[in-house]
Amino acid sequence: MTPSAAIQDDAPLLLRHDEGGIATLTLNRPAQYNALSRTLLEAIDAELTRLHSDQSVRVVVIAGAGKAFCAGHDLKELRGFDDPVLAHPVFALCGDVMLKIMNLAQPVIARVHGIATAAGCQLVGACDLAIASTDARFAMSGINVGLFCSTPGVALSRNVPRKKAMELLLTGDFLDAQSALAHGLVNQVVAPDALDAAVHALAEKIAAKPRGALADGKRVFYEQIEMNAEGAYSLAADEITRSLFTAEAQEGIDAFLQKRAPRWF
Repeated sequence: MTPSAAIQDDAPLLLRHDEGGIATLTLNRPAQYNALSRTLLEAIDAELTRLHSDQSVRVVVIAGAGKAFCAGHDLKELRGFDDPVLAHPVFALCGDVMLKIMNLAQPVIARVHGIATAAGCQLVGACDLAIASTDARFAMSGINVGLFCSTPGVALSRNVPRKKAMELLLTGDFLDAQSALAHGLVNQVVAPDALDAAVHALAEKIAAKPRGALADGKRVFYEQIEMNAEGAYSLAADEITRSLFTAEAQEGIDAFLQKRAPRWF
């Protein structure tokens, strides 16, 4: 299924398609450029909870239906709130979704086409990996409507250099796909007609790796990156020692020594 295909208005806000150990979640508000309404965020949150314990899924892809990946928060919805008590839960839920992507057992790949602005750019930054079409454009555009992208800036500043992040947050200027690649926001840039194949190839490559090592490795990566070097090496030494004695590592090392393909569980 191609995420950019036209989808009926009465379809669910979030679609899930599983194939070969890869689960694709497609944001499905194409008429609103997949803006993150509270209802859509709740749907993503619930699906991520289900995915975390789904042993059949090894990789997750997040995509957008229609002409764009995601235009960020639904400004019409936000403008309708007349009290901060009503608005805060939406931003808090969005942050929870981003953290849940980071804490998900499976690696998550963003499939980006069209625009990824404000919280949509945040979503790209929250994913473990990202592949963008040459037509993709990224922006922290909140400043253009008088709203500094404070929450999207959390993910942005953990992906791109600090001064570039601040420039994007202060100007609201667009970043093209090649610039996003150069600054580390995405891993690959491909032609629009090659986007699905590139995402699938990367997802398949990762899905072929041992499930336990993927989950543990992702967890340790995000834990250590927030530590100082001493704490990070201490954590890493404990974790790699534990990993050495897992069934996966023992099978993998035996297969290497015996010059055969490993048989993952």
